[in-house]
Amino acid sequence: MSLQKNSGAVRRFAKLMKLAAWLQDIPNKITPPPFRLIQIGSAFWQSRVLYVATRLDIASVLADESLAVEAVAPRVFAQPDALYRLLRMLASMGIFDEVSPRVFKNNALSAYLREDNPKNVRAMILMHNSIEMSGPWYEQLEHGVRSGEVPFQLSHGRELYAYMDDHAEFDALFARAMDSVGALTGDSFATDFDWRRFDRIIDVGGSNGSKSLALLKRYPHLTALVFDRNRVVQTAASHWIGKESPTLLSRLTFQAGDLLDSAPAAKSDKDIYLLSAVLHGMDDGNCVKVLRNLSTASAGTGARIALMELVVSELSVDFSSTAFDMQMFMATRGRERTLSEWQSLFDQSGLALEELVRLQSLGKILVLRPKNGISAF
Repeated sequence: MSLQKNSGAVRRFAKLMKLAAWLQDIPNKITPPPFRLIQIGSAFWQSRVLYVATRLDIASVLADESLAVEAVAPRVFAQPDALYRLLRMLASMGIFDEVSPRVFKNNALSAYLREDNPKNVRAMILMHNSIEMSGPWYEQLEHGVRSGEVPFQLSHGRELYAYMDDHAEFDALFARAMDSVGALTGDSFATDFDWRRFDRIIDVGGSNGSKSLALLKRYPHLTALVFDRNRVVQTAASHWIGKESPTLLSRLTFQAGDLLDSAPAAKSDKDIYLLSAVLHGMDDGNCVKVLRNLSTASAGTGARIALMELVVSELSVDFSSTAFDMQMFMATRGRERTLSEWQSLFDQSGLALEELVRLQSLGKILVLRPKNGISAF
């Protein structure tokens, strides 16, 4: 029996995404090529003004009001005319509205920069524009393309997760940014997949457990075990104290470990491993190690493995997938993979793809089981 839910809504979402891709290509069709290339070449101007506006927290200051630049400037410690020029450019991009000369308010886009918006993407913008993440794009991308080396490692002298282990502030920002992915993907992972079939989620690489908690809230019978790096687990449990009810948190536990060494053991076919955007940050060799460890940990139990990842088209790849793939190239030894590339990893790991569950988001859930396992459904 299929684990897919909301098939109609998922099909409608896929059609909307195709339409969005077609619309995104319109500027290339109607703009003279030299001018379009210059637009693209200076696109970092847009990301930088957005970054500074996020750093200044202008959206939170505006809140639900329309305020003159002169009223905003002292509250964000900025010079009024410089702030006006910044906001004017952002408004021309559709971020903030200029309702009268030098008077601005939030709009549908800038609302997601407000600190009080639970779905804000502030941390994601701050993380991507941090010196840690933006530096390698500017300093080492060409070298990386020529050599095949990881630009992040070329800039910082070590791999991403090793760097985070020694830089607590950036590690915390990265964790907050990963939490804000929910604003991009919504709750489709919880609604479009039938989690009712299971009793326990083993959330591998689940950071502070935000995805697990989303599932626990929706499915009261579930429990969850979050498995992640020791540094993450040390602070994860305390992160939720006072933010979520003790009853809910009693169903959530944490375990520290290294997925490249082993995975928590499954107990029965009512367990399911969840790996959300974990393997796209690894090279093929480490992916196979992880998948084999999961296969070993679930052996003989009938437990499933659910990978929530992008599945890239074999041809005519959309811009979002290619952009995420280049981010993986910049920061890790990983990549976004096509279905045939995923299938190759599963074959090397002794796992079979049981079902591809489509979501109302960019990602999909690939459901795996050991090749010699017995189907529970």
